[in-house]
Amino acid sequence: MIEDDDIPLVDGQYWDIDQLAQELRYARDDWRAAHRSHSEHGDVGFPSRLRLEKIIAALCGALFPLRLGPSFVRAHNEEAFVAEALQTALSRLYGQIRLELGYSRPDEGSDALERHAARIIGGFARALPGLRRLLDRDVEAAYAGDPAARSVDEVLLCYPGVLAIIHHRLAHQLYALGAPLVARIIAEIAHGETGIDIHPGATIGGSFFIDHGSGVVIGETAIIGDRVRLYQAVTLGARSFPSDDSGALTKGLARHPIIEDDVVIYSGATVLGRVTIGQGAIIGGNVWLTESVPAGSVIHQAYAEREVAGTARLPSGHVNPEAAVI
Repeated sequence: MIEDDDIPLVDGQYWDIDQLAQELRYARDDWRAAHRSHSEHGDVGFPSRLRLEKIIAALCGALFPLRLGPSFVRAHNEEAFVAEALQTALSRLYGQIRLELGYSRPDEGSDALERHAARIIGGFARALPGLRRLLDRDVEAAYAGDPAARSVDEVLLCYPGVLAIIHHRLAHQLYALGAPLVARIIAEIAHGETGIDIHPGATIGGSFFIDHGSGVVIGETAIIGDRVRLYQAVTLGARSFPSDDSGALTKGLARHPIIEDDVVIYSGATVLGRVTIGQGAIIGGNVWLTESVPAGSVIHQAYAEREVAGTARLPSGHVNPEAAVI
């Protein structure tokens, strides 16, 4: 244990600020030397998480002004508020996208980067009305799927799964348009607020509902159909991570599950790998699944059960391919 008397004083302080700054510079230099492809352009700036939090909050208010907008918004000034909020939020979002492009495309000229950023923000802006209609279906699904919900307003204001899917719909659009870093930051903002981790690359159909939500993980290449319902602590993850000859992980492979329409996955279930969960299947709580499941299957924790004239019971994660589903 170090006694107070053993700590040297430098200019009346218990630290040497010049030495600390120098040692931190050495650490930065070592890091940048090891990651030179990105560090050579370190003066271009990066998107800001704090700014994006404010931008996304403003976009949520523009999408649902009477519920997620500021308290002064009423029916008589709703349209004016939406126009002003969108103008400000989209202008600021353009700036964040421009920063990302400057970082990720260091060899492009300023004019080319600005044109690219303009294409992204223009495509994003045009998508907003369709995203609002898609989110309406998500809110309706949450209200219809939870007997404790008293109104769609309660669902929109209170449910973490709805907040997470709003962020995801916005982030996924940006991801698809070519702003993956900004999209990932938006996804992590929602993750921090809700405990729900959805990669912006995941494709999610309409009328999607995450009940309770904490601990849900949905991987980058997951594909989810319409009217799917997940409960807390569900993982749609990857089973393995192939690497190249140098040992680095291979990026971009389709490695997460495909969940077809009308599937329900209960709490604690884990589905790994590029497997398909067939339409209308029910996956019980705490199931660990690494094989595809036919449409209409019912998978329990201790066994896989498929409804036939009789009942076939197999070890968890295994399905009898000869049994017919009814």
